[in-house]
Amino acid sequence: MSTVTPQSPLAEEEYVKTLTSDTANLYEVIDGIVVEKKSMGALETALATELAFFLQLFVRENKIGLVVTEMLFTLDENHRLRRRPDTAFVSYARWPEASVPHAESWNVVPDLAVEVVSPSNTAEEIDAKIVDYFAAGVKLLWFIFPDTGRVHVYTSANESRILERSETLTGGEVLQGFELPIEKLFAGLTKPQGS
Repeated sequence: MSTVTPQSPLAEEEYVKTLTSDTANLYEVIDGIVVEKKSMGALETALATELAFFLQLFVRENKIGLVVTEMLFTLDENHRLRRRPDTAFVSYARWPEASVPHAESWNVVPDLAVEVVSPSNTAEEIDAKIVDYFAAGVKLLWFIFPDTGRVHVYTSANESRILERSETLTGGEVLQGFELPIEKLFAGLTKPQGS
């Protein structure tokens, strides 16, 4: 990731204007520093899309909120912190407006944030995201490791458990009743025999 340090409060807005011609440039803002975020690879993108599909089916059926991918969220305006999880769930209870705003960043903290870990992600980046998300008020955080099929489930910055590919991912208190066998999540990434 490369960083661009804003020289004034308007620097971030100026930076955003440069992105309009190239939608592949994604970014986050950490302590007022614009950090360009690499686009996910093919496997990571497919995995985030599959998960969003299963989450959205559950969320729509229960009429409890919205599932989004690569949405920029303003987690803490005072500390100029904006994060872009690969997939996220926002309950209707957390929406500050009647609908999603026309804005570069949504000023709401998601209930669930999901990160699909890429080979380029460092342990320091992962740890910083854990701290930032829970300090902002995220209730549940999933880190999905595509190569092993393991999912690290965080319910706080200090409490986590690791699920193997043979286990079932649940929504806990955030998405009560949601269950997804991890093997089913990965199954959609492989072409069926004879196809």
